[in-house]
Parts: sequence; structure tokens; C-alpha cells
Amino acid sequence: MADARAPVLDMHAIVGSHDVLFIVLDTLRFDVAQACFAAGRLPTLAAHLPTGGWERRHTPATFTYAAHRAFFAGFLPTPASPGPHPRLFALAFAGSETVDANTFVFADDGGADRADIVGGFAALGYHTLCIGGVGFFNPANALGRDLPGLFAEAHWAPAFGVTAIDSTERQVALACARLNADDLRGRRCFTYLNVSALHQPNRHHLPGATEDTPASQAAALAYVDAALAPLFAAARRRAPTFAIVCSDHGTAYGEDGYRGHRLAHDVVLHVPYAHFLLGHAPDA
Repeated sequence: MADARAPVLDMHAIVGSHDVLFIVLDTLRFDVAQACFAAGRLPTLAAHLPTGGWERRHTPATFTYAAHRAFFAGFLPTPASPGPHPRLFALAFAGSETVDANTFVFADDGGADRADIVGGFAALGYHTLCIGGVGFFNPANALGRDLPGLFAEAHWAPAFGVTAIDSTERQVALACARLNADDLRGRRCFTYLNVSALHQPNRHHLPGATEDTPASQAAALAYVDAALAPLFAAARRRAPTFAIVCSDHGTAYGEDGYRGHRLAHDVVLHVPYAHFLLGHAPDA
């Protein structure tokens, strides 16, 4: 287990003054993420992670849709140690025990009872942007439109999906183009990116692999790390940015006979997490 812990920040000093960049590395296991960090395979992300690497956290759910419903309600992965653990963001909710002085609470506005932080950011003047990846962001059906429908602007294409070997590069290119666009100049942005490359199938990221394994997911993560560099640079040029990078759930590759996710095994429940500030560097 890593000793890493994300820094405690006063979110009241961040919301409103900073862009927010939320990146979910869909299906990434904690053990794979931490092994990649320890092996020096994540230079882009490691520059922003604590000395010990990723923080090990518990996911609120074991598959994408359920986990994201929790995330967008303010329930991010929980530190894997006894709590309670105060949250970064919260919505009006009677009896909550995980709100403290550093938590930014999206208060009801004019009687509107908000159920998601995306709408909360929008009410504060943020442009909300979603770049989808896995099938739960594919608008071909009503279920796939549900999560993207929380955002003012949402994008998905087959080139962003799980079978595209260059999916993260394409997602990042669009995110950078939108963040640099004239219509968003001078406006705060809440940008959400669902990275699909870690999800099965990921064997195409490991030459010679014939099945998905922790090794092929590690190769996919190394690819994602390099692909994220332009996005971090674009965010720094644009505005001071608060970034959250985590997984929504892990996945099993045969452990104890299990394969896949939507099941309560340790490799599914334990996820990597980090949050950090990207300083504004307009000339970078």
C-alpha cells in the first residue's frame, strides 16, 4: 500500500478562480497504476503525484455508470483508511458527515435542488465540457446520453472508444481545441475526460499480446501518460487549474476465478487517485 496522500486544499479558494479538469482513467487498477509509477513509466503524471505515487482509494461503485453517478454527486473515491473523510465538493444533503470547512458546497439556488456538481459549476458560470470514451458516453441510445446530458457540451466518437489504439490522443486534441477556442476565452471551464484506453480490450497496446492482462493495461497506461502531456500544457496556458485524476473502478484478470468488473473483488474496489494544481503559465 502506498503512503501517498492527496494534499488538503481549501476548495473555496479554488472554485470560481480556477478551471477544473476531471480525468477518469476508466477501469484502471490501483496495483497496475502504482507499479507503473514505481517503474518510472509515468513521467507526465509522476510530475504531479506525491513522492509515494498514487493514493489508494475505494471506489463508490464497481462499474462505470454507477461510479460516475456517485462522482457527479460529489462522492469521489474514498481514502482507503478509517474515516470520516471530508469531500472536495458536496451538494445540499441533510445529515452529511463528510463536509468540513474546506468542502465547497453547491448551495440551492433560487429553490433549485441540485443533484449533480456539473450543474453546480454551471450555475457559477463555468462552461461544462465532457469528452466521452467508454460506451456509457456513446449517445447512440438513451442510457449513453444520460451522463453526457449533464454537461452543456458533450462529445463522443468511435475514435474515442475502447477499440481505437490512438483514442486518448484524439480525445486530448479535441479537449485542447475547445479549451483554446475563442468562445471560451475568459470563461472558467469544468472539463471532464473519460479515458477509454485502459478498458478492455487493451491488448493492442502491448505488442504480441493475445489477451488482456495487467501487463497490457500497464502498457495502455504508459500510452495514456504520454498522450495527456499536451492537455496539461494547454490547461496551464489557459488558466490556473485544479486537476483530479483517478479511476472509477478496477477490473479482474482471472484473480480468484473472476474476470471483468461489476463485482466486489479487491482489484475492482481499489483505485488510484490524485488531485493537484496546475499553475497558470500563459507563455509555456
